[in-house]
Order: sequence, then structure tokens, then C-alpha cells
Amino acid sequence: MIFRYEYPGGVWVDLEQPSGEEIRHIAHEFSISERIETELLSPTPSPLAAGDEGNALLVLHFPAHGNKSNDAKNQEIDFIVGKDFIITVRYEVVVPLYHLKKLLEAQKLVSSQHTISTDVLIEILFAHLYTSVRDHTNHVADSLARTEHEMFDGHERQTVRIISDISREFLHLEAALANQEEPLDHFLKALAHRGFFGVSFAQRAQRILDERTQVERLIKTHRAIATEMRETNMALLEARQNEIMKTLTIVNFIFLPLGLISWTFAMRTEGTPIINSPHAFWIVLGIMLGVATLLTAFFIKKRWL
Repeated sequence: MIFRYEYPGGVWVDLEQPSGEEIRHIAHEFSISERIETELLSPTPSPLAAGDEGNALLVLHFPAHGNKSNDAKNQEIDFIVGKDFIITVRYEVVVPLYHLKKLLEAQKLVSSQHTISTDVLIEILFAHLYTSVRDHTNHVADSLARTEHEMFDGHERQTVRIISDISREFLHLEAALANQEEPLDHFLKALAHRGFFGVSFAQRAQRILDERTQVERLIKTHRAIATEMRETNMALLEARQNEIMKTLTIVNFIFLPLGLISWTFAMRTEGTPIINSPHAFWIVLGIMLGVATLLTAFFIKKRWL
């Protein structure tokens, strides 16, 4: 599927799940080298920056939600930029690019009331992509905030897995942004070196890099919060388990002498006191009850119960 957005002095061509024939057609139209064309024919496993004198190639992977809950994945986007064109290639639907296309169509930026150039469109593209990553990060952070309330409401056991999944997603986001740093910087420097867009492009390139850096810092901050929450959750869970073990130990300590008393009178040997009394059962029961009461009062006084 090919989407074309023409603006004064250039064009943006977006290829979604392109066939080999479509890629070859676009490569021929914009005089793209055979090396770059080969890169476009199939997904690239890692970020890449390359190019020649006529254009520059950038391959990035942006984090996105997977098909299942708490499932994270990367979506590849290939950028080929020349002096008067931008080509994006992707192998699945990328939500921020879809929204950007709809926005451009709705606002009719090709009309005389709006002016745009290739370098401006590059900045808009990356702004939408990193805004999407920021929104994704904030959505995960909202889940973390809800989990925090559940954790302090006594649901430590249930929140252990949730916090671990959230931490894993933040780690995935951070890794994806970190892998972009070097190729994105190389790509923007290559465009500036070729002099396609004039001296003003240096400021645009810096804003793109700053946008990536800000999102990366946001992710690191939330990941640090998630790590602290996981440690706090484990501490609460451990404290709760210690309370349970203490209660069980105290109960066992109370019933141990009662068992000793019952075993003593259960021997029924000669000379056992009160064993022949018609009220022996109630006497023994009273002794056991008195011992249990004294031990319970002792533990309460010590604030162990």
C-alpha cells in the first residue's frame, strides 16, 4: 500500500507492507541505490544508518503494544531522505504514522494556507513517533500508579507479578530508545553534512535528538520508580509473612504446654493425681484453660499478639 503526500518542493511516500515490485518502482522513481533497495525488501533486525551522496537511510525500531496484555514488541520503520523527498517503509500498521497521515489529509497542508518543507516534515514525523512512545510510557506509568494503591491495600501477593511485568516493559522501552541513539545521530549528521536543508536544519536535528533524550529520561525515571516499588512490595510481603510466622509460632507455643498436660494425664500410671476423681476431666480442662489464658495474657503484654 502506497500513500503519497505532496507538498511544495517535495513529496512524502509511505509504503505499508510493500511488495517487491512496489519497492523497486519507488527505488527507480527516486534513484535509490541498489544497496538501500535491498535493505527495504525485508525487515532489518537492528537499527542502521547508511546512505550515499543522493539520499540517506535510517532504520529504527519503535516500541509498541503487542497483541496480548503486557506484551511488548518493536515496529520497524525505514526512512530514506533526499533533498526533496521522504520515503518511509514499514511492515505493519504503525499507529502514529497512520494518525499523522489522517491529520495531514484533514488539515489539507498542501493548500496555499500551509507551507511545509522536507526538513520540517522530518521533524514532524519524529515528533509524532516520540510523542507516541511518551504516551505509551505514561500509560504504563498509570498502570504502575494503580498497582501502587493495590499494593498498600494489602494485595502484595497479587501485585508481585504486575510490578515485574511493568518493570519488564519499561526495560523494553529503555532498550529500544537506547539502540536508536547512535544511528539517529549519525543519520541527522549525514543529512546536515550533505547540505540538503540549509543551516536551519541543525536546530531541527538537535530538537529531534532532544526529544528522544527526554523520552528516554522519562522512561528511566519510571523504571526507577518501578524498581523501588518492587523492592517495597517484597518488603511488605516479607513483613506480612513474618507476621504470619510469628502468629503461628505463638499459637504453637501456647498449645505445646497444653499438649504436654494432656499427654501427662493420658499416661494413667499409678499415682497420677486427680485421675480417679469424678471431675477429673473438668479439672484438667480448667488447668489447660488457665495455662492458655496466662500465656495469651503474657504474649499480649509483650505485644507479640
